Formats: sequence, C-alpha cells, structure tokens
Amino acid sequence: MKICIKQKILHFLFPTRCPVCGEFIYPEELFCDECSKKISHFTGEFSVPAAESYTAAFVYDKNISPAVILLKKGICGNADRALALPLAEKLKKISTADSVDLILPVPMHKKAQCERGYNQAELIAKIIGRELRIPVVSDCVVKVRRTAAQKELDRIHRRTNLKGAFSVLRPELIRGKSVLLIDDICTTGSTLTELAEVLRKNGAKKVFCATACKTPLKPKTDNTNT
Repeated sequence: MKICIKQKILHFLFPTRCPVCGEFIYPEELFCDECSKKISHFTGEFSVPAAESYTAAFVYDKNISPAVILLKKGICGNADRALALPLAEKLKKISTADSVDLILPVPMHKKAQCERGYNQAELIAKIIGRELRIPVVSDCVVKVRRTAAQKELDRIHRRTNLKGAFSVLRPELIRGKSVLLIDDICTTGSTLTELAEVLRKNGAKKVFCATACKTPLKPKTDNTNT
C-alpha cells in the first residue's frame, strides 16, 4: 500500500501503532498481523431506505471495536486511516466510486464535535475522498439539535429520535448530484435513512451510503414448514 511523505514523517515522529492492540507497525500497514487475521470483512447484504446502495468494510465486533472506540474517544492515531482505506478500496471494486459526484460525512452536533475535537466521520470521509479523488463537503449538512445516543434506543425510537435533527444549509451543492454519505458505524441504518431522505428532499439525484463498520446482521429465520 502506497503511503505519502506526510505519513512517513508522522511515522518517524510518532511511530505507527495498530489501532486495535497498540503494537508498533510499519507506516504502510493498517493493523498488525495478529489483529488482521481476526478482523472480519463485511460481506452481507443490507439496504438503507432512500439510498441506492449500502457498503461497509468490516463487521463491527470485539476484534475491530477498539479502533472505532479510539475515534469516538477523541484519540485518532492510525484508526481513521485503518478504517477508511479498506472502505475506499471496496467502493472502487464495486464501482460506487464511479457513480458519485461528492462525499458528505454524517455531521455531528456542534457541541458534541467540540467536546470530541473532530468528527470521526469527516476524518474517514477525507481519506476516502483523497483515495477516490472525489470532493468532500463538510459544511453542506448540519445536525441542528443534539439527540439521545442511538445505541441506547430501539429501532422505532432511533428514527423518531432523529426526526428534524438534520438540515441542509447549501442545497445548491447537492442539487442534481449523486452523493456518498460516510459514517464510522451502522447499526439499524436509522441515521443514514434520515439523512438520505433529507438529501433527496433537497434535490440530491442519488444517495449512496457507506460506513467503515456494520454491526452483525441478524440471521434470517426460516419459516418454511418441514
């Protein structure tokens, strides 16, 4: 994997560590060998209403969660790069990258972002944007009210929790465009669904969704009588 001069300099000053276990790794590596073997790549099928498609790089489980938690705690390290680059490669392979005009990171509420120091979705989006050579727009959509933590709610309350939470400030940027929404993790897809609907209402031609991780899909029940 190619690395830029900036990455080499950062590695010299602050040696790169595996975002899962903390072991030192080479600058071109994303995870250490041991953690790489344990991480599961997402291969399932999941759909987001109002979106053309959904893509994820990893299954969110105990083997990848430390990297996501680093970002959520405001400690970036190598986590953004380790989560973003595999997703960028997957988007290339399935040709989603060829269908997108711009990338939008899922926004955080201003107060929450100030507390963390950054928006982890934006960090991931910017790396993907550089890899795919697609512009990233971070000021088009904002989260206008702070909501309860989605992980604390069931599926129904997740949707009602987000109603009216997002607003498009610059609709001219998305009007008639195909947009790729980026976030760090997807559970039920409620956040992506709400945003996709808001973007479509404000003129987006198509909305694609992608996250670094997807929580495990529930197994389909077989109701066939035997």
